Amino acid sequence: MNYISVDNEKPIRFAGSELGMHRHICGFFRNPEEKYRLLLPFIKEGIERGEKAFHIVDPAERHAHLRQLELAGIDAASVQEKGQLELQDWNQFYFPDGRFDETRTVAQWVALLEGAVQKGYPRTRVIAHLEWARDDADQLLQYESNFNRTPRNRDPVICIYDLSKHSAAFIMDIMRTHPMIIIGGILQLNPFYVPPDQFLQELRGRRVARDGSPSAANCCAN
Repeated sequence: MNYISVDNEKPIRFAGSELGMHRHICGFFRNPEEKYRLLLPFIKEGIERGEKAFHIVDPAERHAHLRQLELAGIDAASVQEKGQLELQDWNQFYFPDGRFDETRTVAQWVALLEGAVQKGYPRTRVIAHLEWARDDADQLLQYESNFNRTPRNRDPVICIYDLSKHSAAFIMDIMRTHPMIIIGGILQLNPFYVPPDQFLQELRGRRVARDGSPSAANCCAN
């Protein structure tokens, strides 16, 4: 299935489709081979067009990620040196002081994406691995849902989740926070997507029921 691109731009191809107006995308993968088979053509296309690439990875997988880029014919060292490719581990980006702060993280995204345009990049293609969510899943769910509040029709953001590292219930919730999803290796509109106001109200209700205190709802306040 293809989707109409916007702003008279060149079509952005990813996972068997062309990106349309919704560019907050969730990708579930079972193994690195499946993941990189879809990601590498998308990453390479952006670099060849002179777009910025911003990747957040598991610190333990940093070298393996760079190796995959090299195998795809991307001169990772060169594009990093000139600033076109920026690679951070998730501790750098999400936990600079050892804790996750949603407001700070969103401000970082705004600064990063707008800063790239000011430097002359037409857009930024983001790859963000998010398997770090372990202790407080609600925190990540709130962040992912709120990420949809600001339209991002310029910069595609691919959120990566390893199916082997999360429960089925968590995967279903993450699915509901993304307007686009990769299913069976194909990008498509997500029929399970729930708008932020509705999803966060549900999340607050769950926390109250689970923790038995109205104050627990503050975790998911807008």
